[in-house]
Amino acid sequence: MSLTNLFRSIRTEVSKVCNIQYVQSLHTGYPLLAAEKELLLKLRKCTGYTFINCKKALEKFDNDLVQAESWLHEQAQKEGWSKASKLEGRRAKEGLIGLFVGDRAAVMVEVNCETDFVARNEKFQQLVKDVAFAAMAHHRSKCDGQTGYVKSLLAGEDLSKLNLGEGASLADQMALAIGRLGENMSVRRAVTVGVPADWHIGSYVHGGVTSQSDMAMGKYGALVVFQGGNEGAQDTLGRKLGQHVVGEAPVSLGNMDDLPCGDAETRLLPQSFLPDPSRTVAQYLTEHGARVLDFVRFQCGETIGDGDMKA
Repeated sequence: MSLTNLFRSIRTEVSKVCNIQYVQSLHTGYPLLAAEKELLLKLRKCTGYTFINCKKALEKFDNDLVQAESWLHEQAQKEGWSKASKLEGRRAKEGLIGLFVGDRAAVMVEVNCETDFVARNEKFQQLVKDVAFAAMAHHRSKCDGQTGYVKSLLAGEDLSKLNLGEGASLADQMALAIGRLGENMSVRRAVTVGVPADWHIGSYVHGGVTSQSDMAMGKYGALVVFQGGNEGAQDTLGRKLGQHVVGEAPVSLGNMDDLPCGDAETRLLPQSFLPDPSRTVAQYLTEHGARVLDFVRFQCGETIGDGDMKA
């Protein structure tokens, strides 16, 4: 078989397996061998970078997959820092609220990007998850040994300094995400709460997105700290309270004996209970033997004041 016919045969096989006509070497112009093609596809799948950059990395390190992947991350991070500087002034009001409830502790974060398209990208959602778990780890290390109610609010600047392990910071991870996705992004805020053994944490996320993560993500989120409730029904009560907080947007708690002041009521307890408007939140809680102690509501992209980021 002539060299020309051999190359033509290889091109045909690549087309069948990879659903592309052929992959050319950046330097030789020749098609890849099967082993090289397999490495290229594997590197592309595990990193998400372009075929051209993956091919360049494999050539640079003689097809060493580990070194190629490490180099790609380094290059993306450098490019991300550069892009972050260029994109810094661009409006980033889209994004996601991420919410995770663990054992007697919960975290809720807001991470912003420019478009809803990027917010639905798995890599952006992984960033939201990284931010939430870094904030949770910070909370547990800070509150180790404490048994009472602990609430911490972190602004973006403080969050960016948190460590993800192996020396990487959230700022590094953000730069990597910007390099990959090409949009301005920001870690805006986080809240963590820890409760005593006899307290409960209700949660609710609205406008959710389909995510491969075990964390709830959406455009609105709420955490509600409460005591009591019918045994075995606290999860349902907590979800309904969270739903109310998201839907009615109270700004303060109020007292159990407060009287409603009309449609403009902003205190939680005198508001008409969203899942059951025939009674107030306070009346509903009394019927279920419960009381709300605190709550936090996040809306993605909302305007917040300095006072909103104080515990």
